[in-house]
Amino acid sequence: MTADPAPLHAQHVGETGETVVFLHGLFGQGKNFTQIAKVLTPDLQSELVDLPNHGASEWTETFDYVEQSDLVAEHLRRTVASDGPVHLLGHSMGGKVAMVLALRHPELVSRLAVVDISPVAHESMADFDHLISSLSRIDLGKLSSRGEADEFLQEPIPEKMVRGFLLQSLVRSGDGFRWRVNLDLLHKSLPDIGDFPEFDGEQFDGPVLWIAGANSGYVQDEYESAMRKLFPLVSQTTIKDAGHWVHAEKPEVFTTLLRAFFTAD
Repeated sequence: MTADPAPLHAQHVGETGETVVFLHGLFGQGKNFTQIAKVLTPDLQSELVDLPNHGASEWTETFDYVEQSDLVAEHLRRTVASDGPVHLLGHSMGGKVAMVLALRHPELVSRLAVVDISPVAHESMADFDHLISSLSRIDLGKLSSRGEADEFLQEPIPEKMVRGFLLQSLVRSGDGFRWRVNLDLLHKSLPDIGDFPEFDGEQFDGPVLWIAGANSGYVQDEYESAMRKLFPLVSQTTIKDAGHWVHAEKPEVFTTLLRAFFTAD
């Protein structure tokens, strides 16, 4: 990497213990893991990264998992991994970034946790297309409040939790509002976001925890061979009564798993 084309923003939680780097999913921000990080203290400290095109990080011109992972790797080299490897966790899209990073830059990663995603291509991104299309139809020039945006989204997105999650990226800018997520790029890049790069013989030989939500379809039995081919030391755990947002739906179980995994000898 040369000079950073897309500097990344991150916040740090905790001062003691080994460091866990958190990578969020599509539409998310590093701060989505703040409560999880606080619960993990003082055993672990956390680096909560805003991925490119999200939160306070810079936007890129294209979406590519190799580019994304290299940008995060460069950030880690400059910051929390400057003195040695760190633990890494990624959820959904961030899980794919984390897997690619571990495969391309294994010297930076001690232990890896992958949350509710698999190293395979997902053909249908229709749900995400619907969400981005709904957000794009909000006329920011006429918007007077976030509550007004929430009201506009109630029909296309009836789930209150999903609306609240998406609207975290709607922020005031001067007299109006703007998105902190690069909707246009992410919309046209949905096929690439659903995809996963090809790796020929590469493996990450460190311990890997593969966490799935029982009510989610992103981790299937038929994906295990692809996962084990790349990550031979993988151990899978399925959390009952949890969907895709495992960490938000079952935070106590989730943090218990993370503490045990990341503090193991």
